[in-house]
Amino acid sequence: MVVDTIALDKQQQQQAGQHCHHFVLVHGLCHGAWCWYKAATLLRAAGHAVSALDMAGCGAHPARLADVRCFEEYSRPLLDFVAALPPGERAVLVAHSHGGYSVALAAERFPEKVAAAVFVTASLPAVGRSMAAATDEFVAEEPDFFLDTKLLEQENPEIPGNPVIFGPRFMAQKLYQLSPAEDLTLGLSLVRPANRFNDDALMRDEKLLTEKGYGSVRRVFVLVEDDLGIPAEFQRHMIAQSPGVEVETMAAGGADHMAMLSQPQELADLLVRIADNKCNE
Repeated sequence: MVVDTIALDKQQQQQAGQHCHHFVLVHGLCHGAWCWYKAATLLRAAGHAVSALDMAGCGAHPARLADVRCFEEYSRPLLDFVAALPPGERAVLVAHSHGGYSVALAAERFPEKVAAAVFVTASLPAVGRSMAAATDEFVAEEPDFFLDTKLLEQENPEIPGNPVIFGPRFMAQKLYQLSPAEDLTLGLSLVRPANRFNDDALMRDEKLLTEKGYGSVRRVFVLVEDDLGIPAEFQRHMIAQSPGVEVETMAAGGADHMAMLSQPQELADLLVRIADNKCNE
């Protein structure tokens, strides 16, 4: 499902001397388009088009967890959306957390339609490595990291691995520790079980991401210093594996893993600045 795009018309933008960007927002694991509600509102108020998408089986998407058999199907809402952009339109794809994999796949498939791929403390795959490699490394380093997150039974034998659902303690201590209490309450009521698809053939393909495709797209990583969900040290580790990626930083003092909820104005301003820099090149 898609949260409808809203923007000032182009004539109004031109009169105001502004660029109108189209931001496509992609959520992380167990979440949905709903988690972008603050940042999306601020971007629209600034005159930009915003499309916040639910990946298949997430948020308000109608698919059941067991119906989404592979990572390709999981990412299909984003892939179809980018493919359908009008000729000549290039969107700014913004990934959060696990959403980095779906954005990387879309950038590989449709580089000509992507003005920039922005990774907000997100999984950042590297050209020439499988997309699952970063998750493998992180889980190996922190086997007990996920606290009360639960592994669930897999209903569909076609899907390798077990779905997960984030636990309340994990969300409160690792993801939302600096976010308003009401946003944690919202998150606890709306998260859904999700498959990581870490053993999916597409996620394991070391030749999937190429210099001609994904590597040709402008990539920007937003490093969040106070993130406990993907700690800053591991964020820097991913950045080091992808030479040429630009880095912006949300400094210590307010943003947690859910930066779009804990510091929505700072993040919205940063996204616009990133997009404007592309227009001014």
